[in-house]
Amino acid sequence: MRFLLTSEQRAFARSLDAMLAAADTPAVVRAWGAGDAAPGRALWSRVAGAGVFALAAPEEYEGAGLLPVELAVAFVELGRHAMPGPLVETVAACTLLARLAELGEQGPAKRLLPGLVSGACAASVLFPGAGPYALDADAADALLAVADQEVRLAPGHGLVQPSADPARRLSRPLPGGELLASGPRLTDAVRHATTWARLAAAGQCLGIAEALLARTVAYVRQRTQFGVPVGSFQAVKHRLADTLVAVEFARPLLYGAALTLSPAEVAAAKVTAGEAAYAAARTALQLHGAVGYTQELDVSLWLRKARPLRDAWGTPSQCRAAVLDG
Repeated sequence: MRFLLTSEQRAFARSLDAMLAAADTPAVVRAWGAGDAAPGRALWSRVAGAGVFALAAPEEYEGAGLLPVELAVAFVELGRHAMPGPLVETVAACTLLARLAELGEQGPAKRLLPGLVSGACAASVLFPGAGPYALDADAADALLAVADQEVRLAPGHGLVQPSADPARRLSRPLPGGELLASGPRLTDAVRHATTWARLAAAGQCLGIAEALLARTVAYVRQRTQFGVPVGSFQAVKHRLADTLVAVEFARPLLYGAALTLSPAEVAAAKVTAGEAAYAAARTALQLHGAVGYTQELDVSLWLRKARPLRDAWGTPSQCRAAVLDG
């Protein structure tokens, strides 16, 4: 099967790319990592205004309908520009609430989804199997914690934990809080939302891989050794070619998974895009030389995201197990 984005989807990607490029996202990321969420929340509102979160919500709750391909397109651009915040987690919250509404629990969706779609509310979540910490709960307006077949609106969060990426702030939800839904139907809703979250995370990983590869290619073209660009060396070309193959292999898996929303295919896309991002990070670090280790270099903002995102919403081994189970 040959999959090509439509002209509308490509125009959507270009509009997001232009908006994020003009927003000085490196400065936003650094502020977010330092605990200043104001620039990030301002950009969050613009991203929501572009319709990104509406792609994960039904029309009756002010969404655009559930549009996974367009969501994948959007998250590639968000990853390419290293936008911080609980982006994937807000998608998980949207799709969890939407599925609960389908199963008869409409109250939480009516109450929370319009705010999530508009960008007035950012959400973090803690799902079984998604990791021990909630992402950026300190900057979120709602924290949904799922445990023991209950989903609660947590009353707050604990201490922020150190992270490999300063712009990925981790904490645990405080116990208790308002009960939003419970019972066996919650298992289906969490599984559905996890599939959407993995798709969004895979899109972010692909965007990060593309950004790291593009920045590394630009760097080896201008850096010289022995009077010639280091990009002309055969070993450098081979390393970049291997990275490009990994990126191009991940792309059709991402969009194919978005078409089917099969949990197994989404898991395959997630592990492949995650490994591509990690490979691109290793290549970027090596080919930038000693300067690649410096925090002042903007490429470090993408380098720090690759490993955590590879493991978020399913480690490679967990995603491979999901592929085999599917």
